[in-house]
Amino acid sequence: MEITDRSYLYQKLRQEHPEFVYEDYTINYKGDDLYLEYLFTMTGGIMFRPVLQIPSMRFFRAEEIPEGMLRNLVFHIGMIELISYWKTACAPKIIIKPYKLGEEQVEWWKDLYYKGMGEFFFMNNIAVDYDDFVNIYNHENSSEGNLFSHTDYLDGLIIPVGGGKDSVVTLEMLKDHKHVVIPMVVNHRLATRQTIECAGFKPENVLVIDRELDKTMLDLNEKGYLNGHTPFSALLAFVSLLACAGTKTKYVALSNESSASEATIPGTDINHQYSKSYEFEKSFRDYVVKFICPEIDYFSFLRPLNELQIAALFARHEKYHKIFKSCNAGSKSDIWCCNCPKCLFVFIILSPFLEPGKMINIFGENLFENYDLKKYFDELTGISEYKPFECVGTVEEVNVALCMAIKKFYGNEEKPALIKYYVETEKYIHYFNRRTDLLSSVSSKHFVPERFIRRVLDNLPIEHG
Repeated sequence: MEITDRSYLYQKLRQEHPEFVYEDYTINYKGDDLYLEYLFTMTGGIMFRPVLQIPSMRFFRAEEIPEGMLRNLVFHIGMIELISYWKTACAPKIIIKPYKLGEEQVEWWKDLYYKGMGEFFFMNNIAVDYDDFVNIYNHENSSEGNLFSHTDYLDGLIIPVGGGKDSVVTLEMLKDHKHVVIPMVVNHRLATRQTIECAGFKPENVLVIDRELDKTMLDLNEKGYLNGHTPFSALLAFVSLLACAGTKTKYVALSNESSASEATIPGTDINHQYSKSYEFEKSFRDYVVKFICPEIDYFSFLRPLNELQIAALFARHEKYHKIFKSCNAGSKSDIWCCNCPKCLFVFIILSPFLEPGKMINIFGENLFENYDLKKYFDELTGISEYKPFECVGTVEEVNVALCMAIKKFYGNEEKPALIKYYVETEKYIHYFNRRTDLLSSVSSKHFVPERFIRRVLDNLPIEHG
């Protein structure tokens, strides 16, 4: 983990660009496709125009969404989209023109920006205070926002798919739901396409949303403006509401697990996965009911489970083993880079359930043999002070997975480099003979509807560590 001190740059840019304005959004159609364009401006004559495009499908009809509701949904997508552009200079003032937000809404958005940008501030060594890192104001000409909803929702599911093991497990458990199931993807890539096809869905039954970043932001990054992590899953949450409205589908079933709620920096609320956490899910659900549409039910189907359980379930589905991908560094090339903390984590968490030969077949090599990964290994196991800023499991899950793999596959043979190193550590001594219920326990902190929870419980792994 490399922290770069950009605190001076942060103060300098805030002075140069004191205001960030959410000017407007436009709703157009290119053919039958829904085309959304946003306009954000920043002091200094800087403009950003990001775009989202959703194709017209037989099951997605944007023109059938009541106008007020469509505008409310599109406006709210802009409220989370803007954070990717605001972060370039972190203007102390955000001005909202399209709608007038109430006091409760302003506080909600400020809280999301603060917690969702925790990694960004930490990695740039920027000390921020909640009260003054940003203030959100309505423009004097902002129109009143309203709650729009309609009640003719179908008893179906939108399932966002990222191409990793988690969404595979959700698809496999829910794809035979008696009503409509619609996989949803933001910016298709080979792993998502193959995963969805492997689950048995045809391309004409998948909702693919194209998100195009404004090049001005990329140019500012090249010029040395601020850059870093933003809460993408929060954007996905708001986009999924639009998907529900256009398909008249009641449920959004995410694939976020209980492990996502653990802080990346112990003792703080800094969490790379904040917008995948239980806290965000609860807060988002409350906001949707009050200000957007009470009929839509947004929940994480895998929230009762932890990463170890999900890995055990995924290991059963061999047909996905060569096509799933979770590596961010290799996502554009659809590869496992085998040189990052995410690759190492997935390798570790699957290692108790797949023999080494099968693991090599997936990744192309045995990552336990790569001692150059020791830095990430220490971060994942808790030997280092901080976890990596990636979507990874808890320190306990990683250590339990390693001990299970050692007992099963590396007990009586020459151990690979990282395993040889690990068995000499205090973490190994602490976890090796400790009884764990990680494979059988179920978290009570979830919002899975009663009608779906049985599918989770009936599929719990029975193997114990």
